[in-house]
Amino acid sequence: MLGHGIQSDQIAETLLFIDEIQESTKAIQMLRYFYEEIPELHVISAGSLLEFVLQKVKSFPVGRVEFLYLYPLNFQEYLQANQKDDLLKYLLQTPIKAVAHKLLLKAFHRYAIIGGMPEIIKTDLEEHNLSDLPIVYESIWATYKNDIEKYTQNDTARRTINHVMGTSHLFIDKRIIFQGFGNSNYKSREVGEAFRILDDAKIIRLIYPSTNTEVPIIPDLKKSPRLQFLDTGLVNYSLDIQGEMLALDDLSSTYKGAVIPHLFTQELISTERISSHKPNFWVREKKQSDAEVDLIYAYKKIVIPIEIKSGSTGSLRSLHQFIDISEHPFAIRVYGGEFKLEKTITPSGKPYLLLNLPYYLGTRIAEYAEWLTNQFL
Repeated sequence: MLGHGIQSDQIAETLLFIDEIQESTKAIQMLRYFYEEIPELHVISAGSLLEFVLQKVKSFPVGRVEFLYLYPLNFQEYLQANQKDDLLKYLLQTPIKAVAHKLLLKAFHRYAIIGGMPEIIKTDLEEHNLSDLPIVYESIWATYKNDIEKYTQNDTARRTINHVMGTSHLFIDKRIIFQGFGNSNYKSREVGEAFRILDDAKIIRLIYPSTNTEVPIIPDLKKSPRLQFLDTGLVNYSLDIQGEMLALDDLSSTYKGAVIPHLFTQELISTERISSHKPNFWVREKKQSDAEVDLIYAYKKIVIPIEIKSGSTGSLRSLHQFIDISEHPFAIRVYGGEFKLEKTITPSGKPYLLLNLPYYLGTRIAEYAEWLTNQFL
C-alpha cells in the first residue's frame, strides 16, 4: 500500500497526481479506495474525454470523487501566465478604471489572436512570434482528431466527425442545421450524432437558444443551435486570420463580427469550474420573429440580456425587444469601447440601464452583473 512506512502527517502533506487516467478504467475504480483507506492523502487525477470512459466504468466511486472542469486559459489566467500583475490588479477592480482600458485592450488583443491553449501560450511567451505557433496548433488539433476517433462506432461515423471537425470553424457565431452540414450529403442523424460526441468531449459545443426572459433558463433543443469551439485561437488559426487581426485596433469586426462573440462566450464557459454548464442565447417565441440576443445571463432571480456589438445603442433592436417584455431594466452591451453606464430608453419608451462593457471583462461578468443591478434609474 502507498501508506506503508509513511507517517500520517507525511501523507497529509503529499499530493498524488494521476495523469491520463482515462487510459485505465481500473484506475478510476480504485479512486474510492484512496478515499476510504487513505483519506488524508490528496489525490488529483486528470484525463481527456473522460465522459466516454466513465460509461465503461462498472463501479464508479460516486460520492468519493469531486469533478472540476479545466478549460483553455481565460484572459485573467493569461495575464497571470504573463506575470502582468499590474494589469491583473486593474482587471479585478469593479468597476474598471479608465486609465486601465488601453493597457488591458492591448493585452487582450494578443490573447484574442492566439487563444488560451497552454502550449500555445507557453510557446508565445518564449518566442513571441506567430510564425512559431502553427506547428503547435496542428499538433493540438491532430491529437483531438485522433483521440475522438477512438469513440466512433463505424467508418461512417468516423468520416462524419472528420468532416464536422474540418468545416465547423467556418460557421462560428452562426446557427446551423444538421442535414447536409457543411455542403455535405450526410444525414441529420449522422451529423447530429457527430456533434453529440464532440459536445460530450467539450471540443465543439452546441449552444442552444432559449425563449425565457425569467429564470430558469431552459434551452429549446428543437431550435437551431450555434457552434462554440474549445478555443478561439484554434478557430483563428483554422480561418487563417491571425495575421489580419494583428493589424486591427478593434477586433469587433473580425470575421464578420464572429470572433469576439465566440471568445466572450468562451470566457463565460471558463468560469464554470464545478459544472459543464453552457450559456444560452435568446430568441423570440413568435415563429415569424427574427429577434436574437447574443447571450443571456442568469443573475439571482433575473435574466440579463447581453449583446456583443460595435455599433451604437440605437441598433440594439433585439435587446430592446427583450427589455420591453422583461420585468427588470438591466442590459449589457459588450464592445471595444470604454466602460460606461447609460440611462436610456427603448424605442417603445421603456427606460433601462445599459452597461457598456469592454470585451476583455468576460470573466468578470458575475461581478458586473451584481454592480449593475445595484444601480438605479
